[in-house]
Amino acid sequence: GSKAFLNGREIRVSNAATTSDALIATGFPYYDFSKLGKYMETMDYFMRNSHGLRRLGSAAADLAYVASGRFEAFYEHALHAWDVAAGIIILKQAGGKISDFSGGEFVRSCHGSRFSTSGQVTAGPAPRVPSPCTRPH
Repeated sequence: GSKAFLNGREIRVSNAATTSDALIATGFPYYDFSKLGKYMETMDYFMRNSHGLRRLGSAAADLAYVASGRFEAFYEHALHAWDVAAGIIILKQAGGKISDFSGGEFVRSCHGSRFSTSGQVTAGPAPRVPSPCTRPH
C-alpha cells in the first residue's frame, strides 16, 4: 500500500512497547454519557500508568499524531465516521491499526465506539488499550 508523509518525510507509528512508555490521546464525551463511569476509570488508569494523556479536540488530528509517532494510542467513544475517516487513512498508511474497544474489526457507522492504536501498546490481557467499554486490568 501507500505510505504516509508529513512535510515530504515518511511517517510511521511509534514502536513503544509498553503502556508506561505511551503518550495517549483521547476525546471527552460531549453528548453520550452512558459510559462515563468506565471512561473515568480508564482515564485514571492511564494517568497513573502511562506517560500521560492529551486532548487535542479533533479525532482526525489525534489519529494523525498516532500515525506520526507523536502519540502511541488514541481512544474515544461515540464518534461519527466523518470524525475519523481522514485520520484512519493516514494511520493505516503509517503502519497503524484501528479497531473497536474490544479489539474487533473497526465497523464504520454513524454512531458507536471507536478506538485506534499503533498496535504496540499493551495494557491488559490482549494487545489493545483498555477503553470505557472494558475495565482496565
